[in-house]
Amino acid sequence: MYVQVRTIDGKQNVTCTISKLTTVKEFKEIVKSELNVEVDKQRLFFRGKQLEDDYKIFDYNINVNDVVQLMVKPDLPQLKSDLKDGESVKSVDVSDNESNNRDPQEGPSAQEIFKVGDIIDARDTCYGGWFEGKIIAILKDSSKDKCDFDGAELPVDDGLLYRVKLNSYPDDEPLLLHLKDIRPRSREVLPLSSVNVGDIILVNYNIEEPSERGYWYDLKVTSIKPSRKRTELKGTLFVGTEKTPLEDSIIHFIDDIMKIESTKLISERSEEELALMQTETKTKRINAPYCSKCSDNSRRKCRECGCNRCGGKDEPGKQVMCDECNMAFHIWCLKPPLSDIPDADEWYCSECKNDENEIVKAGGKLKESKKKAKMASANSNSSRDWGKGMACVGRTKECTLVPPNHFGPIPGIEVGTQWKFRVQVSEAGVHRPHVAGIHGRESDGAYSIVLSGGYEDDIDNGDEFMYTGSGGRDLSGNKRTAEQSSDQTLTRMNKALAINCNATLNSKDGAEASNWCGGKPVRVVRNFKLAKHSKYAPKDGNRYDGIYKVVKYYPQKGKSGFIVWRYVLRRDDPSPAPWTSAGKKRIESLGLEMQYPEGYLAAMEKKENDGSIGNFFGKRVLEETNKNSPAKKTKILFELDEKSEKCISEDSRNSKLWSSVKESLCLGKQKFLSKAEETFMCICCQELVFKPVTTHCSHNICLVCLKRSFAAEVYTCPYCRSELGKKFDMPINKHLQEALLILFPGYGAGR
Repeated sequence: MYVQVRTIDGKQNVTCTISKLTTVKEFKEIVKSELNVEVDKQRLFFRGKQLEDDYKIFDYNINVNDVVQLMVKPDLPQLKSDLKDGESVKSVDVSDNESNNRDPQEGPSAQEIFKVGDIIDARDTCYGGWFEGKIIAILKDSSKDKCDFDGAELPVDDGLLYRVKLNSYPDDEPLLLHLKDIRPRSREVLPLSSVNVGDIILVNYNIEEPSERGYWYDLKVTSIKPSRKRTELKGTLFVGTEKTPLEDSIIHFIDDIMKIESTKLISERSEEELALMQTETKTKRINAPYCSKCSDNSRRKCRECGCNRCGGKDEPGKQVMCDECNMAFHIWCLKPPLSDIPDADEWYCSECKNDENEIVKAGGKLKESKKKAKMASANSNSSRDWGKGMACVGRTKECTLVPPNHFGPIPGIEVGTQWKFRVQVSEAGVHRPHVAGIHGRESDGAYSIVLSGGYEDDIDNGDEFMYTGSGGRDLSGNKRTAEQSSDQTLTRMNKALAINCNATLNSKDGAEASNWCGGKPVRVVRNFKLAKHSKYAPKDGNRYDGIYKVVKYYPQKGKSGFIVWRYVLRRDDPSPAPWTSAGKKRIESLGLEMQYPEGYLAAMEKKENDGSIGNFFGKRVLEETNKNSPAKKTKILFELDEKSEKCISEDSRNSKLWSSVKESLCLGKQKFLSKAEETFMCICCQELVFKPVTTHCSHNICLVCLKRSFAAEVYTCPYCRSELGKKFDMPINKHLQEALLILFPGYGAGR
């Protein structure tokens, strides 16, 4: 296995060949030989954890080609010597910028429009509605000059800030509002008969659930339609300080319509009006309940607004609130119960609190996970170093073009495509299990199989082969294979493969399809280990050989003397087989070549230069690597068919992107498709765009992803944050969609 070691500044990067069982202390010695950095000056980091000497690479889940960062400890005497003569290190005093954090200053006691103690309606900047409140202080806004006016028209901003206490939230901090966000309290309830089209009134409305109680907003009436059952009142709702219009809003609570009071100067008010401004209203307006679950019913138990354990709302002084989930708990309802309210600044319930034993502090010991503790390798007494090869690494990426339960070819994967290791076949989505020979579901069928010569009863004739089912072997002790020791049964993966046959399932005698072509497709991969039994196996790695169908299946006593389930599969793929002359010619024309993991060739070249290649990967692997190296292969131009070329040319909005993609045609179809997938990947879901929307800034996003973004009230391009506008109609780029479906047929399945 190989990993990358990179310095924090990114100036140095080396490839190091190690084992999963290499200790960090041994790893540091390797880094020392590569980068000439002393061990005591090395600090190695991986995914936020500092690597400690007593642990192994396996303990930190470091995988093939992962990047380990190296921080070199500075030489402190050297730092002192870098200072000039007479220069000393000075401490820097960082303090708040007073000019940016200046508090409003107290203004004069008498004002022209409102005064302290006035009962008003205040527009809350959070909910965007009008709430009943009271002015408790008037401050001068030092950032603005006082506005002069002659009384003919009131100013929008008078250079003052009004500190308002809301009636509905007495425990909250007072709001600091400008003149435009306060007005005299609405006191008069209007009958619907006195409301006319064009009037601006105060109504109760719930933006998310219009039929439920909400907050109070201004409404400009656009229509009044009387009927026998109920009169419909519709208008334009104005929300927030920016008065965002919500058109065609239907008001359900027409009995609670309020008149909006006009704002007057203090000098223009009568004695009665001045007294009224200082008097609270007898009735309170009904707002949306604080808790939608219990509708603020004090007698009803509720785990949302009461104790999250018992639901009780009694003794709020004995309830403690979690700083993570904001749920309240009686101190006696906790497990274990508390005797008093915690004195800590932050408190977390048992569901939200992190286990301190799971947290690894800087330089602390690593806690062994339960998963690794149960692995066979953790309890093995074997001295064999199993951590060097590629069989012990996991997937570094996952196929997202199609869902895991996809039948048939994988878009963009041509017959004859080869991969060096099984894990790459899994990453491509052709055969997802790392080790198992059959991928499927007992209730659905088999999606793919791998021929690797593991069963002595297998017979391979190329276009048709006889495959042995799985099971009947004792694989305890972490064994990969073993001799047949019991009868196989038609369950699990054996049953899945049988379901693919176009015949009624028979778990006793098997079945044969009268029309075998009508069965479910199975992707077939041949492994180089099959070469000891078959001439159709690849010389190295793993090769995708196309689609096969199950002709028949039946139980039979195998060479081991135990019952095995045998399957006859026949090739049903339009592409020529890779071992035929036509297939070889097609592979050459498409420019298909052995695919290696990222960084593999560089690691092999480095090992060759070090002269130690035979000790690790083997000379045969190196020879195959050099033989199949892209630099030593003649690239054959891949040509698009007429239909593909037409669709691409019609996508004029992405002409520049297609020009960039088409530059890869000279590298073969494999590289061309890879470039297309990379270019037209949606930044939101990180998958090939489906039902793409091309923005005016020439970016492509999935329709579903863009709708999700707009639902979150983000009306900008996810790529460049260019403003799209709330009313962007999201037209699907049909030309791009058609072109991608031709290049990646069926990739939209499950999306």
